[in-house]
Amino acid sequence: MTESTNDLALLGYVDKLSAHPSQTLNFKVSSTSDVPFNVYLMRSISADANPDGPGIIEEDASGYFESQQIPSRHQAFYPGSYGVATTQVSAPANAVLQLSAIVFPTLKCAGAQTVLSVGAYTLSIDADGCACLRIGQALVTTGQSLKLRCWYRLEARVGPHEISIEQQSLESIGGALAAPIVKSAEHQAAPALTGTPCVAARYAAEIACEHFNGKIEAPEILANGQVICAWDFSRNISGTTIPATAGPELELVNFPARGMTGAAWDGAEMNWQHRPDQYAAIHFHADDIYDFGWETDFSFTIPDHMPSGIYVMRLECGGHWDAIPFFVKPPLGERKSKLCVLVSTFTYSIYGNHARPDFQSSWLAKNVGDKAYPHNPAQHPQYGLSTYNYHSDGSGICHASHRRPLFNLRPGYRTFGNTTCSGLRHFQADSHLISWLHKKGIDYDIVTDEDLHLHGSSAISGYAAVTTGTHPEYHTTQTLNAIRDYRDTGGNLLYLGGNGFYWRIAIHPENDSVLEIRRAEDGIRAWAAEAGEYYNAFDGCYGGLWRRNGRAPQALVGVGFAAQGEFFGDPYKRATKDSAYDWVFEGIDDDIIGDFGFSGHGAAGFELDHMDQRIGTPDNAVLLARSVTRDTGFMLVPEEQLTHLTNLSGTSEGDAKHADMIYTEYPGGGSVFATGSITFCGCLPWNDYDNNVSRLLQNVLTRYLS
Repeated sequence: MTESTNDLALLGYVDKLSAHPSQTLNFKVSSTSDVPFNVYLMRSISADANPDGPGIIEEDASGYFESQQIPSRHQAFYPGSYGVATTQVSAPANAVLQLSAIVFPTLKCAGAQTVLSVGAYTLSIDADGCACLRIGQALVTTGQSLKLRCWYRLEARVGPHEISIEQQSLESIGGALAAPIVKSAEHQAAPALTGTPCVAARYAAEIACEHFNGKIEAPEILANGQVICAWDFSRNISGTTIPATAGPELELVNFPARGMTGAAWDGAEMNWQHRPDQYAAIHFHADDIYDFGWETDFSFTIPDHMPSGIYVMRLECGGHWDAIPFFVKPPLGERKSKLCVLVSTFTYSIYGNHARPDFQSSWLAKNVGDKAYPHNPAQHPQYGLSTYNYHSDGSGICHASHRRPLFNLRPGYRTFGNTTCSGLRHFQADSHLISWLHKKGIDYDIVTDEDLHLHGSSAISGYAAVTTGTHPEYHTTQTLNAIRDYRDTGGNLLYLGGNGFYWRIAIHPENDSVLEIRRAEDGIRAWAAEAGEYYNAFDGCYGGLWRRNGRAPQALVGVGFAAQGEFFGDPYKRATKDSAYDWVFEGIDDDIIGDFGFSGHGAAGFELDHMDQRIGTPDNAVLLARSVTRDTGFMLVPEEQLTHLTNLSGTSEGDAKHADMIYTEYPGGGSVFATGSITFCGCLPWNDYDNNVSRLLQNVLTRYLS
């Protein structure tokens, strides 16, 4: 695990994204300056830096946290996953030693990649891709590169006068294995074996280095024929420790991927819980990083009288700045307002540091003049990327955490830098709704999806209305159940986004800051999980789409993901003329709604949701309006397609590619108003918040809150 280089001058993060009054948030900062950095608190109203739009709007919150100067210090971080034994092991000098493991290499590197190390002994793959044994300066190598993404058994032996390395392919050719490659060399002075065993890395000057990229299983160390260390990676797959079959247990660092198919996997079983012996491998990566582990520079305990809302801890030093958002919730079980805004912190984390493949450095030029956030994760991959990116070995990143600086979770960050609109998603796009609520004088409480996961529907019960933001995409079983139970016991739900309630995620049982996503069959996927690896390691559940798990979004909110396009939008056209729903359109004379906006210039854009009674839309759902979607620029999502000519709806592709705005009442007295579009909220601030989308939402909320 090599120390990070090219660190930015000023960055920080907070250990928890949200807190209730009396809870404490710990802020961790790295500053390369030799002078203190300034820190002050603001309340965030708008995170859109577009000078043609709302701009950054923040209110002074120094009444809750007095501005401070904090001594600067540089804090390093160390990417790379590995396993380290909890205690040292030893064997006498000149003992007959054997180090072995089964490996599946996935990346050829410029330097060595350690498979198993202890003391002066290292079993590794060298820069040429060959298996080798190193003892201090002594070296023996097979001289033949391992083929990537193939299984091998490696075994190194140390005798009284000779060292050897064996490389055995486990890939059958014509029903037989190729002969092993064995190379040996004379060696007279084998040192005593003393040290802490390490898998997938070795220690140098107390820093892990030479990280392995790929899968490892069954590592083992023998001395004079006796097993002194051995680990079965099929054990405790959901945990961060590996019980030893011999010797000390192994602690895993930086969350390598578990529940991975091993050398024995034959395709007969897809669930690691049923045949753990076929899932006895761990996939390690040199760029795994989920918790920087920085020390706390200052803390903030939420005062009892602090209003629920979005706040930003701003840092400044030597012309550099950072801004760390967090969410203040009301006291647990209390309701300070009639309206609850459900903040999608799980989705924010899953997308954290998404380096877009279409990024261009020219995007950053206009950030300077607009005082937008100056950094982009595509330029700084060393800080760890998102689950929408790949590891350096080409495997998809399946873990996410907020315990590191997240560039795209910052006020003023632009996702799309080449658009003529604001180009926002997630936190910044959700601020269009927040600024609208402030403009209209509508009080609200903040609740996060973490609260739903931990406390169920009790976290939102009692609110007259609960609204989502623009993209509540990632959910656990508990969060879906909480929203369903709120709706079914008389709650009024507003779903103001698109592509919501889409992917299933799991939370690590030992560390609730780490999330897991398996991009299994179907869906708009940034990468595809390998065959046999569709089940979460964290909870053992089948991953992928909620639709593939029998819980399509239509069953929860009446609409679900149907089509995706570029970052542009089209308007809606009123669909119902039933006077029973005139209250939705009161004060709106035109049937065309939302042909403007700061997100794609239209209310119905980018990702669109539609009704589908076959998978859960209630029969009594009322189609209020439907998008006037352009003929080109959108594609059906994979789960809606059957062949290049047919799709699941049974209608033409054009008939399926639209956003549906609906209203549905449920037997328990609850209701759902859904817009079916990610870009809907981008219209709210248009024309100083005076427009037909703003009026429509105000009509709905007025009815709900009164």
